[in-house]
Amino acid sequence: MGVFGLAVDIGGYNALVHLGGDGWLGEQPLVAKTVSLIAGTTVAYVGNRFWTYRDRPRGRLAREYTLYLALSGVALGIALGCLAFSRYVLGLTSPVADNVAANGVGLALGSLFRFMSYRRFVFREELPP
Repeated sequence: MGVFGLAVDIGGYNALVHLGGDGWLGEQPLVAKTVSLIAGTTVAYVGNRFWTYRDRPRGRLAREYTLYLALSGVALGIALGCLAFSRYVLGLTSPVADNVAANGVGLALGSLFRFMSYRRFVFREELPP
């Protein structure tokens, strides 16, 4: 299910920043990454809750989704840090550089964090009595 969220995130970012040479948010890549990652995270949450972790006990939806988004915020910070470093420290602004920084390095590190934290805090296993 994460692949759909990934497609929304990466596709959304590239459409917002690079579509037609300079997308709607071409001058605001960090805002574009924030929008695309929130959209992708929402898609991934629905897939994880109702497919990947469907056998796990369900918590209150508001609590679970809030915790999911909070942990995703940390992952967003990781991706934004990588993108900002590439854009504003290294001066790299090409679509390839953006995708390597935000959707390669940042996504890989953020995904590792999310995988470990979601399993532990959001979609916890039911402990045997």
